Amino acid sequence: MRQSTITIDVALDEKNIPESIVWKATDSTADQGQKARAMLLAFWDAADKSALRMDLWTKEMMVDEMADFYYQTIMTMADSFDRATHQTELVDLMKTFAKDFYGRFREIQLKENKL
Repeated sequence: MRQSTITIDVALDEKNIPESIVWKATDSTADQGQKARAMLLAFWDAADKSALRMDLWTKEMMVDEMADFYYQTIMTMADSFDRATHQTELVDLMKTFAKDFYGRFREIQLKENKL
């Protein structure tokens, strides 16, 4: 059996707020660790029937980047759900939600910038 390792290093400030996130995977073609401003990590615990999550973002993560990140994450979650279940109706619902979410975010940003 082949094994792959993913390493995530998070540098924290004195208040335990992430200052940097760097990840590296043994299967990656990159020689150096890859910087990230945010991450979402989830594991399914079958015994407890619950999701174990870790959501981190750095001080540098901008609000518009967070909206992009969530939009893209929801869209890729929909694609993964489609591959796993072939529930097209639910996949379409997730993607519609993602598009609506992102559109509403943009509307709010435009209103706030006009003030």
